[in-house]
Amino acid sequence: MIKLVIDAMSGDNGSKVVVEAIKQFKKDYNDVSFIVCGKKEELEEIKDIAEIIDAPDIVPMDAGPLQVLRMKNSSMMRAIKEVKENGYDAVVSCGSTGGFLSASTITLKMIPGIKRAALCTCFPTMYKNKKLTLLDVGANNENSGEELYQFAIMGRLYSQVVYGVKDPATYLLCNGSEDEKGSPTTKEAHKLLTERNFPNFGGNVEARDVFDGHVDVMVCDGFSGNVFLKGCEGTAKFVGGLVKSAFKRNLWSKLGYLHVRKGMKEMSQTLDYKAVGGALLLGINGIAIKGHGNSDAYAFYHAIRVAYQLASQNIVEKIKKELENQQEMIVNCNVNCNT
Repeated sequence: MIKLVIDAMSGDNGSKVVVEAIKQFKKDYNDVSFIVCGKKEELEEIKDIAEIIDAPDIVPMDAGPLQVLRMKNSSMMRAIKEVKENGYDAVVSCGSTGGFLSASTITLKMIPGIKRAALCTCFPTMYKNKKLTLLDVGANNENSGEELYQFAIMGRLYSQVVYGVKDPATYLLCNGSEDEKGSPTTKEAHKLLTERNFPNFGGNVEARDVFDGHVDVMVCDGFSGNVFLKGCEGTAKFVGGLVKSAFKRNLWSKLGYLHVRKGMKEMSQTLDYKAVGGALLLGINGIAIKGHGNSDAYAFYHAIRVAYQLASQNIVEKIKKELENQQEMIVNCNVNCNT
């Protein structure tokens, strides 16, 4: 039985969407149990299918790390502590990104050997069932080459576990595809990935080339990843608006829409960020899923799905094992290089 802890209060849309998502998820999956933290009176509807923990305080979206840690009776802190104290499988929240990341990292601790945690999410590609794994998308503002190397390890495992990619093609986000391009951090990461013979490392890739399907994992520092993420979201919204306006232009364009509406629906579904659910904070000693702040019931359902899937595959233990293997390889590489 997979045991998931839910922060029901911290999202923009309150507990109602969380209640609806949990009800639907219980119908679809019979091997999951929920521990839901929030205002007890707002969670009465799911008291028969979930354990309710009364945690009435709500973490503000602009809350800083210290403020979150002090709010011990908030739905966010209670949810994270339940994972720590009772060994539950995962925690899901749509609350303050900075607060959730800080509280999760401090409370659950880092996986031994990991220098920095990274927010990992996915993007659609030109192929319907192929996803691009991207990290970091905002957990850090600055990173070192060694940290990007570790992101590559974790991203590769995420792609294998979540999307079933046997040998993910891994690339570094860069301002050019040539090996000598990039920031000092990117150049350092490129050198490490090359010298250590990282499996299926493809080198650098420009942002415009990542959606054609040849990239499975794209690694970058948190600042660049967050800019990339927001830029893609804005572009998708912009293009969607243009297409919608074009079909509404006149009677003939409206009639034309009738011939392509199936394709337009498929495109809309492909670009729908809500189906992604949320981002995983990779690198901490537990599964912490950060959903979109404005998640509706559909988006929160998929955030739960990501948590369920990762817990079922025991991804934290797999990362630990892979780090041990990588450390042995690094030591052997250093010995060979010195001799």
